Amino acid sequence: MTGKKLLRFAFLLVALGFGGWAIAGQWSQVADGFSRLSWPLLAGSLVAVLAALVSGMLMWRALLADLGSPLRFPDAAKVFFIGQLGKYIPGSLWPVLAQMEMGKDLGVPRPRSATAFFLTYPIYLATGLAVALLTLPAFAGASVSRYAWLLLLLPLLVAGLHPKVVNTALGFGLKLLKRPPLERPLTRRGLLTSAGWAFAGWVAYGAHLALIVAGLGATGGRALALSAGAFALAWCLGFIVVIAPAGAGVREVAMVAALAPVLDGGTAIAAALCSRLVVSAGDLVCAAAAGAAARRAEPVPAATRGD
Repeated sequence: MTGKKLLRFAFLLVALGFGGWAIAGQWSQVADGFSRLSWPLLAGSLVAVLAALVSGMLMWRALLADLGSPLRFPDAAKVFFIGQLGKYIPGSLWPVLAQMEMGKDLGVPRPRSATAFFLTYPIYLATGLAVALLTLPAFAGASVSRYAWLLLLLPLLVAGLHPKVVNTALGFGLKLLKRPPLERPLTRRGLLTSAGWAFAGWVAYGAHLALIVAGLGATGGRALALSAGAFALAWCLGFIVVIAPAGAGVREVAMVAALAPVLDGGTAIAAALCSRLVVSAGDLVCAAAAGAAARRAEPVPAATRGD
């Protein structure tokens, strides 16, 4: 085994170890909630999470293709999902470093990988806030009023994601880092495609939480809308409050507040914790499936190579 392969194997073991530890560490807190959920509901919730994670990968893949590095589905899935396991390792740069290194083997320049990675976050944030705005004011009302300030970010994000603004900012950043400019600027079509996949992901995440909420006693259209808004709000707040690793704690508080109209406090906490565990399990399933699929398919480098 070469040094590079050994290093990547070590990264995978460490990431899987932290991911497994994250699931095991939460089990005692969610055991009661899971005992109230049927296996079909849990299975459906996990399937919805897998659909959401695949949508996230397709969003990143669309950005990468628009920048000039189209990847086949199996290759993109391997780079994205295995790289994403790095978020369970302490330190925020592991996912992007892993994606940069694995992408380089497929001919994706490192700056291009980093650009696509970091662009996913403002797109997720803008679309997530839009989902929260469409659902929570009408169905949650006062229970989420303390988070209304988040909506002030939405017009700033939408304006900041205009292709001209994005390309200017990217060019300035690369110049500061003394890196060559991007060979291909981002286009409106690329950004809109990635935003479409982001919205698809929020719909799937909302479905996964709605199934958990239904199993805990809240059904109907209001519960469905609140589930979509609650997950989107929780993710956005967890991302902004960067002092909490992977949004730990902060997301659960926001989710409980958003679900308050349909679930009592204790049951809403159980729903939030069950959701976190199902999402963590989805990360591991996607990484395992992507790795296995990529091993069966011979990698095809992207059209443009570079550093």
